[in-house]
Amino acid sequence: MHKINKSLLVGVLSVAPLFAHSAENVELPGTLAMTAYGTGSAGYTQMVSIGNLLQNEYGTSVRILPGENDVSRMTPLRMGRVPLCACGIASYYGSEGVLLFAHPDWGPQPIRLISTSTASFGLGVAVAGDINVQTPADLKGKRVAYIRGDDALNLGTEAFLAFGGLTWDDVERVEFPGYGRAFEGIVADQADAAFTMSVAPPAQQLAASPRGLVWPKLDPDNNEGWKRLQTVAPYFQPHNATAAAGEDYGKDSPWIGASYPYPILVGNESLDDKTASSLIRVLIEDHNKYKDAAPGNAGYSLDNQNMQWVIPYHDAVVEYYKEIGHWTDAMQAHQDKLVKRQEILQATWKTFKDSNPPADEDAFRSGWMKARAKALEAEGMEPVFR
Repeated sequence: MHKINKSLLVGVLSVAPLFAHSAENVELPGTLAMTAYGTGSAGYTQMVSIGNLLQNEYGTSVRILPGENDVSRMTPLRMGRVPLCACGIASYYGSEGVLLFAHPDWGPQPIRLISTSTASFGLGVAVAGDINVQTPADLKGKRVAYIRGDDALNLGTEAFLAFGGLTWDDVERVEFPGYGRAFEGIVADQADAAFTMSVAPPAQQLAASPRGLVWPKLDPDNNEGWKRLQTVAPYFQPHNATAAAGEDYGKDSPWIGASYPYPILVGNESLDDKTASSLIRVLIEDHNKYKDAAPGNAGYSLDNQNMQWVIPYHDAVVEYYKEIGHWTDAMQAHQDKLVKRQEILQATWKTFKDSNPPADEDAFRSGWMKARAKALEAEGMEPVFR
């Protein structure tokens, strides 16, 4: 086959139909709405490119609602105003009913997975290059950024510390009002480390600064370290990041670290079976047609799907994987356990909320987290969040 020029492919996607589509049994509505990260984000760009494919080959117009935070992305999904969300890890928090979803207006959500992208970048703690840190254990006593109001970033940092056998008590916690400000603080020598994506502009800025940047190695054979990390944040998985800020990293010298999927394409359990089935067919079977249309699209390939992750798949997606012979008994057992977990959480939430008026939000949240942990432990399941 002849190689297709990337820029040419993007142009073709945006202005003209491609060749005849290869996915069969696709029945999509004329218009499909979803929320995604803000314009300019990798997630938004990917959804635009996939939307072009759906428009050009299947006649489906995709309407993307950009959201700047988890609430603005997840609320339309909860309210039924959109059937899909190209979300971040908040989709997992929603499934678990924790953090912002422990609020009386939310609770555990019946979220189901369609597909994810695990691309060449990683996610982890970027460290100033002038303090001699090689592994997470070396962060002991160092100044580590804590971002006020950003649970995902702080949990990511906590998980990396746990890999090294550390907690927040073992480092100097430096609070910042925002993510960007934290990296400005590292450049200004007010802190030494902060959580980010390996290709994010703040990481690139740190790499270009006089302090430089290193990514602490997470040895994939360190089973105890990974067990500690995944106890804090089970959605992380080992990953060799070939795209990472810093002159020492690249395809020939990847950062041996971690990642989790982004974006995470989800709907609710009630998402129409035909829509869910059609989407996964297009994403898998037409992958060659859109994989170069936006950075990160390569991550939607079948090989990059984690079939035993932390969010249950939509039933129609499971049926598709069975149809193509990509589903095992172990995957089904894992799926059943995740579905049961959601059912336990939702039943516990209903009982708890009915008997606990949310007059005091802090007391409500504390009581819910205790009830949630008790219900999961009674079924032999790890609460993860407490």
